[in-house]
Amino acid sequence: MTISLAVPDILVARAKSGDLEALEALYRAFETPVYNLALRVLRVPEDAEDVLQETFLEVVRSIKQYRGEGHLWGWIRQIAASKALMRVSPGAVPAQIDLERAFERLSETSRAVVWLHDVEGYTHEEIAEQMGKTVSFSKSQLARAHARLRRMLDDEGVAP
Repeated sequence: MTISLAVPDILVARAKSGDLEALEALYRAFETPVYNLALRVLRVPEDAEDVLQETFLEVVRSIKQYRGEGHLWGWIRQIAASKALMRVSPGAVPAQIDLERAFERLSETSRAVVWLHDVEGYTHEEIAEQMGKTVSFSKSQLARAHARLRRMLDDEGVAP
């Protein structure tokens, strides 16, 4: 289930210069994976559609800042995930529940497992294979990470 969404460098360069056809081509190239990511996080098609639109508004506004480090999909995915996470618990936004900040406090391994499983939709078997670990390792990392996130959010007074 590896996603390889490569786009030609010339298309990115044209988009950065404000070329509307290039921006539209980027939208078409990334529309489905952005929508699917948002739907996995939010579970509501209308919310996923809103995140798709918000993500591409941000891409259009910020494409000039994209430095070309790593794949464009990684940059767009980060924007989409951030937009989706901001919708997870709207009542907690005034309290600045920073799910992203809590997520960053997890170990690198735990973050990777949570991201791959909960956001990207990988199975524990796929995660284990990618990380060179066992399925039980992936399951235990995910369970521990979820428990830690719950504790962190409880400490901030924002857990459901």
